Amino acid sequence: MTDALVQAALDPAIRSIEYLPTVPTVPSTCDVDVIVIERDDGRYHLDIVEARPSRSIAQRLMVAQALVDLGFRALVRTESDVLREPRCTNARTVFEHANRAVDVGLRLQILGALTDEGAMTLGDLLKRLRSDRDPTTAVLALACADLVELDLISAALGPRTMTRLRE
Repeated sequence: MTDALVQAALDPAIRSIEYLPTVPTVPSTCDVDVIVIERDDGRYHLDIVEARPSRSIAQRLMVAQALVDLGFRALVRTESDVLREPRCTNARTVFEHANRAVDVGLRLQILGALTDEGAMTLGDLLKRLRSDRDPTTAVLALACADLVELDLISAALGPRTMTRLRE
């Protein structure tokens, strides 16, 4: 489940991620215990097949109806989908840099280069940056902060990885 959340956090199509423990139903509340994902095309609940909680048929139906009533569609993933490479390793590598501080000057250089030049490879972006520290860490931290988008699906993270501003 952790890998699915990391990948969702770095997915440019996903606008928000929240945990929903319960939903109000008549006459009480229903324990749903789901991750809610909002994308441009709608609201979903993350459904990892192998991580589904053990529930009776009646409980599954009640949870499913409660989620439908709230307008959530299922975003079904299997463990093999989540662990597919190179996305899984790339996402893990990038997310190691979450919550790392980025020097304001370096942040401005990165965002300015991507604003002025548009999408470019990570190698080209790094060549444009001036810093006494490794700028790679800053780019990865900005990807975790939803400011930069990296192509984590096409190939292993490297100089040819496409980089752009996150919209």
